[in-house]
Amino acid sequence: RTLVANIDDAHGKDFLNFTVERILPYRLNNLTLHSLQKDSVTMVIDNVTIRVPLVGVFNVYNALAAITYARSIGITLESIRESLAKLPPVAGRVEQFHSAPNADKKVTVVVDYAHTPDSLTQLYQAFSDKYKIGVLGNTGGGRDTWKRPEMGAIAEAHCDHVILTNEDPYDEDPQSILDHMRGGMSADASVEIIMDRRTAIKAAIERVPEGGYVLVSGKGTDPYIMGPRNTRQDWSDAAVVQALLTERTTAPESQ
Repeated sequence: RTLVANIDDAHGKDFLNFTVERILPYRLNNLTLHSLQKDSVTMVIDNVTIRVPLVGVFNVYNALAAITYARSIGITLESIRESLAKLPPVAGRVEQFHSAPNADKKVTVVVDYAHTPDSLTQLYQAFSDKYKIGVLGNTGGGRDTWKRPEMGAIAEAHCDHVILTNEDPYDEDPQSILDHMRGGMSADASVEIIMDRRTAIKAAIERVPEGGYVLVSGKGTDPYIMGPRNTRQDWSDAAVVQALLTERTTAPESQ
């Protein structure tokens, strides 16, 4: 058994005490340098430059974990470089959708599963230099109520505007969930509540300026919105985003 541990993480060093055959610690200073681009991350390790078509420092860590293990079993850095360069995007994980070339406004919408304070913070930080509107649901009804105001506060701290919306209320009043999130934000926060999730995403796309980003978090690839008594509504953040972006085209695309 092999354990690969991120020892930059606050709890990463705890894993070094596990009894396993091999422990492979890794940290950012294993890299000569790393840089973040709008559509990728680049790392230099042992004079080899590796580009990964994923965004955010958390994906630098993810790639470094894979690199650490792959090298331990004899895979060369050149093979790793070639493989990571062709890594396909992960559905529902910082999945980016762009306006069509003939759209009336060029924006980017990002769909991500982030549903914890840490993952939400990392999502927003991946686009720290962009104007962004956060479309934020939260934990499903009836559980983890502690993090609702914290998630609201994180969104306020990182986004230029926030739209709070329905996610998976189950048997809880969805308005109560959104009010709880709003309670973690300041009185003068740039925030609005739009209960219908599709309407919320549409409003964000309409409000975000040219070149801006809309970050839709919480569901990722979850295929349903869960309601009272386990009722469910078919749902896809990605499909809704693609449809809304298509609506904003101004003329047929040239062939």
